[in-house]
Amino acid sequence: MEMVKLTIDGQQIEVPQGTTVLEAARQTGVEIPSLCYLKDVNHPANCRVCVVEVGPRLIASCSLVAENGMDVKTNTQKVRDARKMSVELLLSNHKRECTSCIRSENCELQTVANDLNIRDISYEGEKTEAPIDDASWSVVRDPEKCILCGRCISTCSDKQTVHAIGFAGRGFETRVAPAFDKKLVDSTCINCGQCIMACPVGALYEKESINEVWAALNDPDKMVVVQTAPAIRVGIGEEFGMPIGTRATGKMAAALRKLGFDKVFDTDFAADLTILEEGTELLKRLETGKNLPIMTSCCPGWVKFVEHNYPQMIDNLSTCKSPSEMEGALVKAYYHDKFGVDPKKIVSVSIMPCTAKKFSCDRDEMCVQEIPDVDYVLTTRELGRMIKEAGIDFVNLQDEDFDNPFGESTGAAVIFGATGGVAEAALRTIFDITSGIDNENINIEIVRGTEGIKEATVTLADGRTVTAAIAHGLGNARKVVEAQLSGEKSYHFIEVMACDGGCVTGGGQPIVDAKTREKMDVRAVRAKAIYDEDEAKVLRKSHKNPYITKIYEEYLGEPNGHKSHELLHTHYVARSKF
Repeated sequence: MEMVKLTIDGQQIEVPQGTTVLEAARQTGVEIPSLCYLKDVNHPANCRVCVVEVGPRLIASCSLVAENGMDVKTNTQKVRDARKMSVELLLSNHKRECTSCIRSENCELQTVANDLNIRDISYEGEKTEAPIDDASWSVVRDPEKCILCGRCISTCSDKQTVHAIGFAGRGFETRVAPAFDKKLVDSTCINCGQCIMACPVGALYEKESINEVWAALNDPDKMVVVQTAPAIRVGIGEEFGMPIGTRATGKMAAALRKLGFDKVFDTDFAADLTILEEGTELLKRLETGKNLPIMTSCCPGWVKFVEHNYPQMIDNLSTCKSPSEMEGALVKAYYHDKFGVDPKKIVSVSIMPCTAKKFSCDRDEMCVQEIPDVDYVLTTRELGRMIKEAGIDFVNLQDEDFDNPFGESTGAAVIFGATGGVAEAALRTIFDITSGIDNENINIEIVRGTEGIKEATVTLADGRTVTAAIAHGLGNARKVVEAQLSGEKSYHFIEVMACDGGCVTGGGQPIVDAKTREKMDVRAVRAKAIYDEDEAKVLRKSHKNPYITKIYEEYLGEPNGHKSHELLHTHYVARSKF
């Protein structure tokens, strides 16, 4: 690799050709502030906060490629004054309600302003006035806080290929909005929340359900049950200052019990259930040859993406509901049939790493006899706020277990939180079912990792060959589907997670600032914690879960049977692209 030599603040350094000055400086410990820059996603040099002095000029370092002999100064008065002016101009047209903002103390604009020692705004004048768009099931837009960095647009259009939002207008009238200034709910938005994760300020955030959940918890006539997705346990600790990737499963269960939930269940139970249902469905499709490839339906953002963009592939989606919807439906039906509890008095709450689950729980298809499977979805961040509001010392909680029968799970269920996890969990069980023996090959490394698209060809014990594709991020998913439709590829099984890295970096997870994301692969760190929990489990195959066996024997009958289809399966609908 060809290297270039340059000087930054008097220090000569050597970096690979093509490295930007911003990257070069940070690699050598020189901190240059930035707002619009997001590694591998966005570097348009919009905000001008990262300017450096090169000769007589001030140039944005995020788009300036290092060259031999370049002499860069990052800390002159001219540079500091320019940076302050840029940030003050942004603040002059910003809704400055920092103490009550949802991003207070986790706002990159706030951090940069503090670092630059900005105490007064020199440029007070006209401000952008625009209403809050809160019609979406999942995402709220506050245009008056937008700093026009473009990070959300690049994420939505370039990474996800959804194109729900873009720049509109010119000059002072420039804004970020869906086409024709429609509301987000009327666009092709798939509710993944990755725009929230990209936003450096509070211009985008999840639609909260905290007050509704508090009201349910305070209602003596309601039985309030809660379930937590696999990825929550490796994210919730970050809301309380614990290192990224800390496993906090037991503390999470204890905190939920302290909040007042009547039953604390684990979505991992239903992930094991999903493997039995979806695995059986895959084997049946392999036998008939119909509706192949089967495509996973655990991710509601991916499902809505298919409904908008590939309606001809809707029948390829698994008919299984997502694990959280499965568990919601099963809990209400089970407690009604076994204990006589009126399902209308059961309030089902899901803690999800995903903003799209807020949309999913409100779908007409996600109910049984007009009773919703899940009543409210809270993100990891919302759960963190509730715990803080209740004054619970999360870090020092003693570990507690989930409640049964819907609290026991296997390692196969835990890995649902990482890209490739559903495929691996399914293969662990299918290998055993088709061979009739307990296979020792537990870790299926070929489907793991953060590569955007992974392919695997596996031979089952009965001699059948199954080809699988695993994609995360909808830009990668689009490539897989297009290859299948064109005939370039022919798969039997396709796993897709809408978010880059899978649920561990879902749109409802703790927000990690751009600088930390540049230094650390958050996807890999959280995924490692997921796999560590899998390794620590005594049981690591879904069909080995004794509570799953029992629920089929006593209640559901058999996978893909009549009762299962009534409670655990659904259908999907075509949606307009516009």
